[in-house]
Amino acid sequence: MFHLKTSTMKKSSCFLVLSLFIAFVSCGKSSSTTTTPDKTSVVKPVNQNFTAGDADLAYTAFNNYFYNPTAKLYYSTTKKDGVAAIWTQAIYWDMAMNVYQRTKASSQLNMIGDIYQGNYNQYDGYNWNNTAVWFIYDDMMWWVMALARANQVTGNANYLQKAKDGFAHVWAGSYDPVSGGMFWDFQHSGKNSCINYPTVIAAMRLYTITGDTSYFNKAKSIYAWSKTNLADASGKINDNKIGNNPPGGQDYTYNSGTAIGAAMALYKATNDATYLNDAKLYADYVKNNLCTSSILPAEGDFNEQGVLKAIFAQYIMQLIQDGGQSQYLTWIQNNVNTGWINRDATRNLTYRNYAVSCPTGDIQSYEASSIVTFMQLCPPSN
Repeated sequence: MFHLKTSTMKKSSCFLVLSLFIAFVSCGKSSSTTTTPDKTSVVKPVNQNFTAGDADLAYTAFNNYFYNPTAKLYYSTTKKDGVAAIWTQAIYWDMAMNVYQRTKASSQLNMIGDIYQGNYNQYDGYNWNNTAVWFIYDDMMWWVMALARANQVTGNANYLQKAKDGFAHVWAGSYDPVSGGMFWDFQHSGKNSCINYPTVIAAMRLYTITGDTSYFNKAKSIYAWSKTNLADASGKINDNKIGNNPPGGQDYTYNSGTAIGAAMALYKATNDATYLNDAKLYADYVKNNLCTSSILPAEGDFNEQGVLKAIFAQYIMQLIQDGGQSQYLTWIQNNVNTGWINRDATRNLTYRNYAVSCPTGDIQSYEASSIVTFMQLCPPSN
């Protein structure tokens, strides 16, 4: 997902070095060496928990500062001088779907169509064979997941066809028929969580839509491989597995999130409690090991990793709501309330580090996205 790509906004994780092993620091995509301070002097907003109205306010502010209504794409920063990375556009499309499912507003349904069209125009009509547009498999799979979901939300058959074509393309190029699992890059340098768990989610969405059991079988296969090779008994989701080396890489919330999402998709289809227990184990690991005073990690230093908690939001809320695991709700609400209270009160923009005041200067759409996403999915604590 966010691997250190060597052109604009290239992803930073999935191991950084190129030697025989290519240490790409887990799909934690990185783009720039510029840094933004975590603390700055700001006008503090009223110290109160977020409301349903605030969810609207936060989304409106996010679009005011980051959305280009002409190109129908998102900018990378408040400077509006560059387009956000290709895979993160799919995450913002997910956000738009969250808003529509929360509000059922016809204008938001139009927004879903607009974002699809803007990215269609930008990325060669989602031509999966275009290796200038696409240069890594996990970027494609984030879009396949979003396209399948968009069909579920809207019924638009074009979205489904694009998702099916994309899944077939990635499977043909990424799946390892000998050892199992999915390679994250065209060079097959390693197998990362950022491609494997999203593949399970995408396959299960396509199975749900089409009833084609080949998707279900692929999902089970990749999940089983991932559980054996990327997860451990503590619930930690390792970033990657390179060759015969042990799994490794930094912990990232989005890997835990998609692991939860993959387990939940299989649980809902099978009612097998093993999957639900897996999802709880992955959530417990994040809560107990990645948080400081129960606040989720900042993730990202002016790079694409700022978007990771927007992905975690999507799937931890599935565990809470679809899995009936309300024990996690107060924890998540506390994170959202903290991030919202610490927003930039003038712009109503939120920050990747929930525990500090949002900077008043240039910030990224990536780091501003996760609280907005949480607010569309999580019920207010009031």
